[in-house]
Amino acid sequence: MSDEAIRVLLADDHPVYRDGLAVLLGSIPGIEVAGTAADGAEAVQRAADLQPDVVVMDVRMPGLDGIEATRRIVADSPHVGIVVLTMSEEDATLFAAMRAGARGYLLKGAGQAEIVRAIRAVAHGEAIFGPAVAMRVAEFFQSVPAADDSVFPQLTPREREILALVAAGRSNTQIASALFLSQKTVRNNVSNIFAKLHVADRAEAIVRARDAGLGR
Repeated sequence: MSDEAIRVLLADDHPVYRDGLAVLLGSIPGIEVAGTAADGAEAVQRAADLQPDVVVMDVRMPGLDGIEATRRIVADSPHVGIVVLTMSEEDATLFAAMRAGARGYLLKGAGQAEIVRAIRAVAHGEAIFGPAVAMRVAEFFQSVPAADDSVFPQLTPREREILALVAAGRSNTQIASALFLSQKTVRNNVSNIFAKLHVADRAEAIVRARDAGLGR
């Protein structure tokens, strides 16, 4: 980044919030609001046309959502940094945004200083998360049990890792997001686990895993 203003594209389907944020950011020295978008598809198109430094992206928008829009923008223009600004505190949404390529994640209750700091950090290639989000990330990974290599030696390390998360009550979607895997890969691993443990379903696998000390 040079000393030129950071060019920002705002994508949010709520016009009052979007326009208010545009006015707020437009008053900040060193930041230029290059454009706005009302949904994910428009965000992808406007990002391609405007080539902003940063896109501030809502998640829940009509048509193409912010996660898929993020994925497409990063694929087409890797230099564009994405800051997700959303109401969603769900772990699945957070990790899906990270997997899609977002480098920042803030909740809509974030103050002006926090939003500006995130935009500047992401524009300079850093990754940044608001305090509340960072705490959720830490809590999630602290709750993930370690997979002991001596437990179920017939499983691969990845299968043991996934089994530990299954035993901890995580869904396939949450596991995919946490481990940065596709849901198909998780499903295949879960099927392999069932076969190797000779269990009929997820409930039986959880019982076996917890009896072995996983997922507690």
